[in-house]
Amino acid sequence: MTRFTPQELEAARDRLVPDVAAAGLRVLFCGINPGLMTAATGHHFARPGNRFWPVLHLSGFTPRLMEPAEQGELPSYGLGITNVVARATARADELTAEEYRDGGRLLTAKVERLRPRWLAVVGVTAYRAAFGDRKAAIGPQEGLLGGSRVWVLPNPSGLNAHWTAATMAQEYGRLRSAAAEA
Repeated sequence: MTRFTPQELEAARDRLVPDVAAAGLRVLFCGINPGLMTAATGHHFARPGNRFWPVLHLSGFTPRLMEPAEQGELPSYGLGITNVVARATARADELTAEEYRDGGRLLTAKVERLRPRWLAVVGVTAYRAAFGDRKAAIGPQEGLLGGSRVWVLPNPSGLNAHWTAATMAQEYGRLRSAAAEA
């Protein structure tokens, strides 16, 4: 993996990272917003401590552990990645409530256009902020968003100490099973 200087990472602030998406996916994963490492590399969930890629494999979504640079292969598995808020920051707490609400509206329009079977938001706090649902919890949500079912997953950030890779993989695996049935 390429090493970036603090100045190079800071230069990636506010950059946009293209979605990995296509119409009709089984699951469109939705992060909070790109981190600086993601923005610097152009690859989603690129920070080395982020557990998204290992958990995706452990849960059975991918047949092998993929690297962030291989994100372009996800649509071949019926998977994609987007974000609630498009701009890159060092931390999610740099985002405003308005950015979350605007991101929720834009995400709804994107889901209406792409029609994934499931939208999987990785982070319950982000889901609550984007959609004004204070009582949302990890797991499947009631109702549809843009015509798609919604599942809230634990945030795979290494900072999320409440979940281990193994317990996250179990929850992601529940979604994988539900997505296979649809």
